[in-house]
Amino acid sequence: MQQSVSAHDHHVDQEEIKVLGFWIFLVTDCLLFATFFAAYAVLHTHTNGGFTAKDFDVPGFVIETFILLISSFTSGLAVLAMHKGNKNRLIGWLTVTLLLGAVFVGLEINEFTNMAAEGATISKSAFLTSFFSLVGTHGLHVTFGILWMIGLIFQLSKRGITAVTKRKVSIINLYWHFLDAVWIFIFTVVYLMGVM
Repeated sequence: MQQSVSAHDHHVDQEEIKVLGFWIFLVTDCLLFATFFAAYAVLHTHTNGGFTAKDFDVPGFVIETFILLISSFTSGLAVLAMHKGNKNRLIGWLTVTLLLGAVFVGLEINEFTNMAAEGATISKSAFLTSFFSLVGTHGLHVTFGILWMIGLIFQLSKRGITAVTKRKVSIINLYWHFLDAVWIFIFTVVYLMGVM
């Protein structure tokens, strides 16, 4: 009896350590994005006489923002389905979330491609370097989240809703909301303040 309680406690401790590790990762990610925001704040006026923040396609960014916010909602619906024990709905909402994320990344790649076609490349000015670094890093994080969700969907399909998959769904949900929060800052600081 003592041995089984000890094994259970060890499993719980491992799960708690993994959650703590994720929180540490999020804190370091906050520092990473804070550094990119600081660089952007310093360099946003260094345009080298070329492309400026006033040249951004704001309606496109509004659409990207709307898509990412909807994906945050669908991510929350996935967690609700998990708590109800509905594996199929959980997988369905995760799939919708990752598809919306893929549309977001596709629009961002399209935006970068259009800017490059106009001559606004990462090496053209300090402003563009800071812009592409900040927005591109966020896009890479979204891409990583999409791949993570795909792996989690396969795991849920095979194993169902377990203590481990519950933790993983909760963590990916937290990660996705974090990316949405970062995007709101990017949208506000880079796009909205840029066109004003």
